[in-house]
Amino acid sequence: MEELCAELYTKEKIRGFLHLYIGEEAVATGVMSLLSTEDNIVGTYREHAHALLKGVSAKAIFAEMFGKFEGCSKGRGGSMHLYSVAHRFFGGSAIVGSGIPQALGLAFAAKNLKENRKTVCFFGEGAMAEGAFHESMNMASLWNIPMLFCCENNFYAMGTALNRSQSQIDLVKKARAYVMEAEVVDGMNIFDVVEKTKQALSYIEREKKPYFLEFKTYRFRAHSMFDPELYRSKNEVDDWKKRDPIEFIKKEITKVMNEDQKKEFFKQWEEVNREIAEEMSDAIAFAEAGRLENIAELNIEGS
Repeated sequence: MEELCAELYTKEKIRGFLHLYIGEEAVATGVMSLLSTEDNIVGTYREHAHALLKGVSAKAIFAEMFGKFEGCSKGRGGSMHLYSVAHRFFGGSAIVGSGIPQALGLAFAAKNLKENRKTVCFFGEGAMAEGAFHESMNMASLWNIPMLFCCENNFYAMGTALNRSQSQIDLVKKARAYVMEAEVVDGMNIFDVVEKTKQALSYIEREKKPYFLEFKTYRFRAHSMFDPELYRSKNEVDDWKKRDPIEFIKKEITKVMNEDQKKEFFKQWEEVNREIAEEMSDAIAFAEAGRLENIAELNIEGS
């Protein structure tokens, strides 16, 4: 889906800003595999994968990015503002760190209403320089609000290395300063993601307190499609690509297989890829056929 987004952007089918998740797939996939349809998710503006994994259809996502009324935000938000109350996916927000207090509110509400639902908030390491992050961490710890803070640390925020923008680069240490349990996770290894997230969610459920996870990951593409990417070397990017999380899981799975099992595995792998290609093709066609919102449907008071 993300590779197609880049292609469609160059064709001007998708406009505005576009932030791709390529390279970070293990984080969202691993975390979301442990959640239910009733759980709350708040993402960042790099949230296509989170929305898809939460159950928002590829059709609704592409239609939104095409600015069509059939999109999950009726075409009003675009790439950075995917949103679906039905799937309990609450953004997608262009403002760095703004989703953190929003997730805090959702978790606080769930606690007070005694709802059996988890609340998970995703954000980048750049958001940890924002006041909203620190205020939310403090309140979550002070009031024992059960929620999971997921920091997707890709080391460069928008385009500045972590050690050039924050004096304390040990992000787990920052979280523990709020008397909160915290752990570092290999964000390129889905097995580590699942294991550490499972431990965190178990702690949250048992202790009714918050937990912080730092996922060390890496975006293979630039910050956005407008980014000239002058802040990191091509060699560095190529080195990280050797740890591609999709290739990693493929290698780990086939390690324990004999030759016949490997043949069957790769046969199934190709079949899955064919099914995905068909789903994406249908989704793009759906978005293309969608309509722009009628002015009368805006319901602007006094219009």
